Amino acid sequence: MSTLRDSIQDLAQNFASLVVTAIRSASIQDILAESSGETLKPGRPLGKRGPGRPKGSTSSKRLPRRSAKDIAGVADGIVSLVKKHKGGLRAEQIRAELGIAKKEWARPLELALASKKLTKKGEKRATTYFAR
Repeated sequence: MSTLRDSIQDLAQNFASLVVTAIRSASIQDILAESSGETLKPGRPLGKRGPGRPKGSTSSKRLPRRSAKDIAGVADGIVSLVKKHKGGLRAEQIRAELGIAKKEWARPLELALASKKLTKKGEKRATTYFAR
């Protein structure tokens, strides 16, 4: 008496032998075309795709490299703005006043703090910057 497990095992062995026979009788190009999901087209090499995206269609999220002079100029602008406000300013306020993008903000601020032209009090969004 044959059990379900024996029947499944016989079917699996039969299937595997049929797959091996099919692979052995196929050409290498047919096998490669099936494994890459492409169909062979005459006159087109295997694996060659279409032209892709046109140049300039992707937008780079990286900012262009700024010189030390540019960074120092922005830092000086931050310091001069904060000097006008005795109560200090938060980062959002400074960036809004000067029109500085959030990505461009960190390096000039770091320079102003390192040169001790600015001090800060508070944490995270509650940080307030003061001029010396």
